[in-house]
Amino acid sequence: MERIMSTDMTKGSVVKSLLSFTVPLVLSGLLQQLFNWVDAFIVGNVNGELALAGIGATTSIYNLFITVITGFTAGLSVLTAQQYGRGEREKIKGTLSSYSILLGLLFLLLSIAGIALTDSILHLMRTPENIFSSAKDYLRIILIGIPFLAVYNTYSAILRGIGNSRAPFVAVLISSIANVLLDLIFVIGCDLGAKGAAIATVMAQAAMSLFIIFYAHLRYPMLSFTISFGRSLKDGASFGLPPALQSGASSIGNVILQQFMNGFGEKTVAAITTSYRIDTVILLPITNLGSGIATVAAQNIGAGNPERARNVLKVGAAMMAVVSVFLTLVVLIFGSSLIALFGLTLDTVEIGRAFFYGIAPFYIVFGLSMAIRGYLEGCGDMLFSGLAGVSFLVVRVICSYALDDMFGNMVIAYAEAIAWIFLLALVSLRYLQKRERSFVK
Repeated sequence: MERIMSTDMTKGSVVKSLLSFTVPLVLSGLLQQLFNWVDAFIVGNVNGELALAGIGATTSIYNLFITVITGFTAGLSVLTAQQYGRGEREKIKGTLSSYSILLGLLFLLLSIAGIALTDSILHLMRTPENIFSSAKDYLRIILIGIPFLAVYNTYSAILRGIGNSRAPFVAVLISSIANVLLDLIFVIGCDLGAKGAAIATVMAQAAMSLFIIFYAHLRYPMLSFTISFGRSLKDGASFGLPPALQSGASSIGNVILQQFMNGFGEKTVAAITTSYRIDTVILLPITNLGSGIATVAAQNIGAGNPERARNVLKVGAAMMAVVSVFLTLVVLIFGSSLIALFGLTLDTVEIGRAFFYGIAPFYIVFGLSMAIRGYLEGCGDMLFSGLAGVSFLVVRVICSYALDDMFGNMVIAYAEAIAWIFLLALVSLRYLQKRERSFVK
């Protein structure tokens, strides 16, 4: 008999559904971010600021792969939630099987290409010579873990779609503990610096992927592996490609911005990349609550209950506003202290503090845009969401270059804030346009 661990979020309290789904999601995201935090923290304190800047200089390249994977699988999660709401169990199995194979092989090939082109990529990024060696060592090894992450995120997305956000959290918890222990062994014990941190992360990612695969197949007979392409590929592509393309475009934009930022020198590189590590973790409750709104709304849309889906948005937006204001206060009060933990100099910490003071007041704008965008995605409006994300990127890049003389090395913060305002306006207009009629795709 199948041991059901999934959650029907089409009944009961909306607040309870959002919280029970989102809290494990936040914790999973927090632990995933700790992969890079641990690497940066240990390397920065053991090997110094230049080694830390070397890791930071690879962030946008690594994230290019990660965001495409997470973008595509976020679409698969919405598709699965709608299928689950409609009771289409066989289609869920086909989605999991076809895309775990396809994405695993695709990102294996892409990671091999990235490893082969590491030198050219770092030169194109204008990586400073004094951090080039550590950046090269770190990037070549960290790319080995990309195929593992592709498979992990596929399984994690399917489990989230059927309402189980706890299992991905347990997988990330196990791998995070392994990552810390392996960092201590390779970075400190073996004195391998950035190279050791990358080895530790890849090994932990492999363990995480194996755990989630065995868990899914042991707990859910309906997720038993089958070779099923065709319709599964078509449905998955319609939901996964728009957010994947948007995420990829955003990451390419981040590569452009990384190159732009590298021109300010190693102190700014170390300060801003470290600040973004903290900023990314601080914003996890916002981004994951947006994902929660998308999934809960999608299950209700699949079950033929659009009114409850709209209520999910109302409740989620109110929760988002409270969370956003709280996180703004946290980063304004503790941001500088968190940056200092990474072993940076006082001058570099001050650059990071200025970054936080520029970006944090706009967290509520970001939060509300994520709430509305999550609802639109849950209703199947994936193409618009992808186009909105690309438009956000274009505004951010243009503002970065256009406002350079005005804001100097803080232009990255203010350009992102302006782009958030633009995104909120865009998704709000879309919601108002669609409010009076069903737009489920």
